[in-house]
Amino acid sequence: MSDDVNRIEKATQILVELKDTSELMMDLAYSSILLNNSYLAEEVQILMEKMSQLHFDFDYIILSCKIEKDDVGGLIGLLRIGTASEKIADAASEIAQIVLRGIEPHPVLSMVIQEAEETVERVTVPEGSPIVNKTLKESQIPEETGMWVLAIRRGDRWIRPKANTVIEARDIIVAAGYADGETDFKQLICGCENPLD
Repeated sequence: MSDDVNRIEKATQILVELKDTSELMMDLAYSSILLNNSYLAEEVQILMEKMSQLHFDFDYIILSCKIEKDDVGGLIGLLRIGTASEKIADAASEIAQIVLRGIEPHPVLSMVIQEAEETVERVTVPEGSPIVNKTLKESQIPEETGMWVLAIRRGDRWIRPKANTVIEARDIIVAAGYADGETDFKQLICGCENPLD
């Protein structure tokens, strides 16, 4: 019985990761199309591969449990949530494909893209950065630079940013905003006057 409890706990952890990853994919996909940014669109496709493996692992764990009659409804509910997360991820992937295939956006969307004058930047946080070990809220990236954090990549993991997310050295911070905040963003992350040095 304890094996099944451990499996359900593991399945719950994977389900949380499925939900968070699918939400992050949708954020990146919308940003990729609004900013016409192929880097973000490519990252959505990389995350899609991760989602496929997570969903397989999740289904495998649930289906390998010894199911009592009273547990059937709860397990079916978990499977449905997992499937819904995968559908969200599929939709995000399709949105990102528009950018990757070079499909011309609707004329109204094209006007929005041209008028926005926004850019996407990614910077690796160096060891000596003044924002290492600070939360996103404490780092004040939007207030100091006008750029907002879309995502953080930590190794092979993507993190959906929250106010209490702690920044670590070697994190890759992906942010979007007006082009005139780009230099301020790089300077804040590296803690230097000239980020190009």
